[in-house]
Amino acid sequence: MSTTTRLTMLPATLLLVAGLALGATTVARAQSEPVNAATALPGAAESLDNPYGLKDILQHGDLVSKGVLGVLMIMSLGTWFILVAKLLEQRKLLREAKAVGTGSTFWKSGTLQKGTEGLAKEGAFRFIADTAIEASKRHEGVLAGVDLSSWITTSLEEANEDVEHRLQKGLAFLATVGSTSPFIGLFGTVWGILNALTAIGVAGQASIDKVAGPVGEALIMTALGLAVAVPAVLGYNWLVGRNTSALHHVTTFGSKLRAMLLAAPATA
Repeated sequence: MSTTTRLTMLPATLLLVAGLALGATTVARAQSEPVNAATALPGAAESLDNPYGLKDILQHGDLVSKGVLGVLMIMSLGTWFILVAKLLEQRKLLREAKAVGTGSTFWKSGTLQKGTEGLAKEGAFRFIADTAIEASKRHEGVLAGVDLSSWITTSLEEANEDVEHRLQKGLAFLATVGSTSPFIGLFGTVWGILNALTAIGVAGQASIDKVAGPVGEALIMTALGLAVAVPAVLGYNWLVGRNTSALHHVTTFGSKLRAMLLAAPATA
């Protein structure tokens, strides 16, 4: 099942789960005993801690609930770490692209070797330049039978693929989180509804205090699953677009190097 199909199924699934939760809560309110008038005094609710929030899940949740919460937390931390790391990587690459743009000092150097020495040592453009120069110098022996243009082009294509592979690292994790975290949250939701029905069966009546906790836990899991998925999906699409722009600069730079090396190999 594709990611688009799974995301299309989410609204119907969420409506079903929300309907179950509201139904259980409504029955509980209808059958619960009237609230004592003394507890309805102003400020009485404020003096009580919320027993149905995220804190209660951490303190009193079962192993499954804590496990779902832990998985979602790991996914969220991994997503934001990758987003920040890839943003810094792309910003560095785009700064390097300006250093080799038309009219830059790189193209005004006496030789390509001198221009390459001015580039960042661990940068993508330095890697492309070194690959092109090395390919032009090592066109000898068995390789002498291969056309120089084809040999340089093949070498640059391999270098471009290597740069593309580095840029795409981590994106598969974002795609996985975006497509699976809502369903992990829904699993926690279904588990919470199951706990609510179990509490009703054990108590023999659908009192609000027996149902509110598991139902609240279920809805929190749904919200957390969506909160993890949305940044992952948006970040994935955003990074893919920026990668396309960065790779365009890399391939354009490689094409210029190839033209220069073929025109005057001695300038390398």
